[in-house]
Amino acid sequence: MRHALMYVGSFERNFKNLTTASTSFEGSDGNQHPYAAWPESANGLRISYMEKTGKKFVAVRVQDGQGDVVLHNEVVLVPGEHFGFGVHLSGEPTNVEDNIAIMKLLEDIIKRNMELGDALMEIRTRFKAAASH
Repeated sequence: MRHALMYVGSFERNFKNLTTASTSFEGSDGNQHPYAAWPESANGLRISYMEKTGKKFVAVRVQDGQGDVVLHNEVVLVPGEHFGFGVHLSGEPTNVEDNIAIMKLLEDIIKRNMELGDALMEIRTRFKAAASH
């Protein structure tokens, strides 16, 4: 299963306006920039992230083929632990093939967003079912 992480702008500029309908972000130049397309090969989770001041990258939205959840509480991305070793974030969507790391990220997201538990648990259930095949 292949997952993807995608940059969707600066946290301070964009998080307050993020919705499941968002398709662009405000750049440091003040202009709107469209999101990149998700890789067609991303058949698992698609996680949008933003950059906070201090070069901290945080997950802000989780999607799969059926669900789309904007997080109330961002989760700091930890290289290796959350998206595998040897994977580097960039301006283009990043493919991740490490199911264990993505599951760890999803579980950390659920812990920080208990009020979104039902929607996030549905995504988790579908992910576990797909990953076991």
